[in-house]
Amino acid sequence: MDLSKIVAIGGKPGLYQMIGQGKNNVLVESLLDGKRFAAFAHEKLSVLEEISIYTTGEDRPLKEVFKNIRRNIGETLDFDFKKLSNNELAAKFELAVPDYSVESVYVSDMRKVFSWYQLLQQKGLLDFNENPSEGEAKVNPQEEAPSS
Repeated sequence: MDLSKIVAIGGKPGLYQMIGQGKNNVLVESLLDGKRFAAFAHEKLSVLEEISIYTTGEDRPLKEVFKNIRRNIGETLDFDFKKLSNNELAAKFELAVPDYSVESVYVSDMRKVFSWYQLLQQKGLLDFNENPSEGEAKVNPQEEAPSS
């Protein structure tokens, strides 16, 4: 899963895919409606690859949070994150990030993570099929020593 080309722009809804770069700007395409425009340096661009969630230990990268959502909640969300109460949303978020920092992660952040996950899933931009290590996948048969 490559989140290095997906950005959130402060003050604008949804997510955007970077498709080109100019001298003082980045050409982006909205994942919501497909419209393209130039995002300039004065706009706050946040690359999803660099976003992490505060936890009681080390911060957890967003990519890992998305993997946990898929593993613990499912490929598609079985709830409407917009309609859940704050406590219900926190309980769902805790399934993905059990050790999230209650003081630092706001309900609005939780809604944003779930909305991003849902949008990226709908657009087919989340690929969870990472190459498993071949050593775990294959079982080596025991070799018998030649008899003399």
